[in-house]
Order: sequence, then C-alpha cells, then structure tokens
Amino acid sequence: MLWIKAFHVIFMVCWFAGLFYLPRIFVYYAQSTDPETRQTLAVMARKLYRFVTPFMLLTIGFGLWRLSYQWEYYLTAHWMQAKLAGVAFLVGYHLQCGVYMRRIGNAEDDKTHVFYRFFNEVPVLFLFGIVLLVYTRPF
Repeated sequence: MLWIKAFHVIFMVCWFAGLFYLPRIFVYYAQSTDPETRQTLAVMARKLYRFVTPFMLLTIGFGLWRLSYQWEYYLTAHWMQAKLAGVAFLVGYHLQCGVYMRRIGNAEDDKTHVFYRFFNEVPVLFLFGIVLLVYTRPF
C-alpha cells in the first residue's frame, strides 16, 4: 500500500509542475508581441499540456486505488470530501488550461498577461489547502 501512496504523490508532483508552468507560458505568450516567439510559446504550451495530462490521470488512478482500501472511512471523512472537491476543481482547472492552450494555438486568445498571472496562482492555493487537509485532517 505504501507503493501506491508513493506513486500517487510522485505523479501528483509531476502534474503540479505542469499546472505551475503551463499558465506561466500563457503569461509569456500574452506579453509577447513577436509572432515567432508567440508561435514557439504556443508549441511549448501544447507539448507541455500533452505531457502532463497523463500525470493527472495517473494521480487520480493511484488516488482511487488508495481509496479503495478503505472506501467507507475515506468517503465519510469530511477532510477527504474537501480534498476530493479540491481535486475535482483542479481537474477542471487543468481542462481550462487545455481550452486556453487551444485558443493560443489558434491565435484566438484575448486574455491579458495580468489575467494569466492571477490564473497562475490558483493551483498554489489548492496545493496548500489539499496538503493541509491530508496531513492535519481538521474535521
């Protein structure tokens, strides 16, 4: 069971690396006025999104595997319900990154670098919240 937990955490770290860096590429894209630079950043965003999406799926898969050992406890624990709500939000955030990545790839993006700077901070807040929930189990 510790192997499952370890792989869950490893893939979560890999997924978060992408969630931290992908919106940063969006910031650079929105700031750039050079078409060649914007094209390079669009390609980088597409490749990074495709690279980290399997990490999201593996994080969820190993998390569900871990949950399956004690469904009754975990699904009735309020801290776990809050954690799962946070993970669901992050999946939505990841999918929204995909929407922005496609808009950038099609040169249809109209967001400013300020928008993406705020958007970039969202996963940090959820990382703090989820880790605190898991390790303190406050409810």
